[in-house]
Amino acid sequence: MTRSLDAKLDAARADLAERDGVVVAFSGGVDSSAVAALAHDALGDDAVACTARSETLPGEELDDARRVADEIGVRHETVTFSELDNPDFVANDDDRCYHCRTMRLGRMYDVARDLGFSTVCDGTNASDPGGGHRPGLRAVEELEVFSPLLAHDITKEDVREAADRYGLSVADKPSMACLSSRIPTGLEVTEERLSRVEKAETLLRTWGFSQFRVRDHDGLARIEVAPDELDAALDEEFVRAAREHLTDAGFDHVTLDLHGYETGSVSPEDDGEEPVVEDVFEQEYPIGED
Repeated sequence: MTRSLDAKLDAARADLAERDGVVVAFSGGVDSSAVAALAHDALGDDAVACTARSETLPGEELDDARRVADEIGVRHETVTFSELDNPDFVANDDDRCYHCRTMRLGRMYDVARDLGFSTVCDGTNASDPGGGHRPGLRAVEELEVFSPLLAHDITKEDVREAADRYGLSVADKPSMACLSSRIPTGLEVTEERLSRVEKAETLLRTWGFSQFRVRDHDGLARIEVAPDELDAALDEEFVRAAREHLTDAGFDHVTLDLHGYETGSVSPEDDGEEPVVEDVFEQEYPIGED
């Protein structure tokens, strides 16, 4: 028999209430926001939302995290670290997300120890496992992070409904992966590449696009937008602005992907194949050649 959402949420709150306190790895996205709200309900001041600041976190996402923490009423802390200090992360192999998540969650445990708490929570939900190449989930398991949404069978659809019940502004917010996900596997993650991707995506956000990515193919910008926003991306005024601003940001070429937005379109496939776009762009814009 399928449990109701009310029953799932009550069970998650009860589970959290048994803890001596929790630190929630908090991005300000809908998943971690739902966990923070549940934890705040269950533990009050013994629930802390913590956002890890680094080069891969867009500045606007940090602003959103602060704002959503205020909506929830949960205590919000930030810690700072750099994934670029880790050569395994910089190498950008198939396990980049594993290295990133390990470092990020490690900082969460530092905060938890300082507070005298034994539990770190994250926003992994019941829809996440099995959804493609997800090395970050391995880090969650290895570090024994508690995922209340997963533990109580709360799916992505459930999460959005729960966030809506809490009146959170992120209930319908699209998923937002870190900036390093815009760089094809095998191409080093550098501060320069992260910076120009952030500047490029700030432009798209300013122009009102809601679901988008700017992929960095070693100086070639590949803009992806949702299929229903392709017409807006083909507008002559936007085309001129994109070409001008992305060139100023450091890109050599600016392109629009007519397939539209796809999650993980520069990440490895489950069967170990190379990124789905690598061959096309290597043919048209060979790396290291004029």
